Amino acid sequence: MAISVFTCQPVPLLQGPRLVSPNTVPFPTTTYKFFSKSRAPEMFRVKPLAVPEQGIQGAFSGAIDLIQASPPTWQSSIFCNILIFLVGSPILVSGLSLSGIGAAFLLGTLTWRAFGASGFFLVAMYFIIGTAATKLKMAQKETEGVAEKKKGRRGPSSVIGSSAAGCVCAFLSIYGIGGAAFSRLWQLGFVASFCTKLSDTTSSEIGKAYGKTTYLVTTFKVVPRGTEGAVSVEGTIAGILASILLASIGCVVGEINVPEAIICVVASQIANFGESVLGAALQDKEGFRWLNNDAVNVINISIGSLLAVLMQQLVLSN
Repeated sequence: MAISVFTCQPVPLLQGPRLVSPNTVPFPTTTYKFFSKSRAPEMFRVKPLAVPEQGIQGAFSGAIDLIQASPPTWQSSIFCNILIFLVGSPILVSGLSLSGIGAAFLLGTLTWRAFGASGFFLVAMYFIIGTAATKLKMAQKETEGVAEKKKGRRGPSSVIGSSAAGCVCAFLSIYGIGGAAFSRLWQLGFVASFCTKLSDTTSSEIGKAYGKTTYLVTTFKVVPRGTEGAVSVEGTIAGILASILLASIGCVVGEINVPEAIICVVASQIANFGESVLGAALQDKEGFRWLNNDAVNVINISIGSLLAVLMQQLVLSN
């Protein structure tokens, strides 16, 4: 095999070296000015880094599509909850333990999947108002021994106990149980359950903080603040107002209409009265040690949710 050898021939200084093969066939002459940036060979020029605009725009567009997905999907629900929980983490840690935040994330994902952003907003407002009421006069409540544990930071059992009925309504809505005719009922039951729980929490916490006189609901005997089954005028009024507020929010975001909002308020007060009777008669009594606050909460919100659904059928369907 022949090996080509290139030799350099002297050429005028301005032209630079010319490479010539042994067969005396010259290559095209190229003049280089190495100190001229504009005349540098293309291979030596630094090219700007290409930014994958399509990739960034595609990712951003995909994120927007997930947020706006209608009806919501599990993917969009998880994505939106991750974003909201990251942004709202300072508020979450003030009212929930770490495991409580995990339970709340599952609740938020389920709520978004069933009822979209409006349902999630309703639950978020429930959490914010309830946490604010719990934090009121915390030092005084701790001194009197009636404060919630861990300075009001709720754990997973509290989250589950407060949302069990709402979660059932969410699952019934997601899987279309009863068809389109029942879809509105599950939505109403969902809102009513949180109206009931917020009314209960607010009346209890405001009563502990500001209640001047508390009465046992079964005998109307004056008892210390924080007694199971005890009520106060201040707490009762606060609970009614909290229920009206959350039901009004449900109207504004389109979860329920005005007649259904009234039903939610009425159902919540009946359920809360029933819970007070249950607490006074059975809670912490011999043979009913299992009937703790979380169990009573489940019963309370279930009654509120069921009552709202039944009242809607009896009153509004006729």
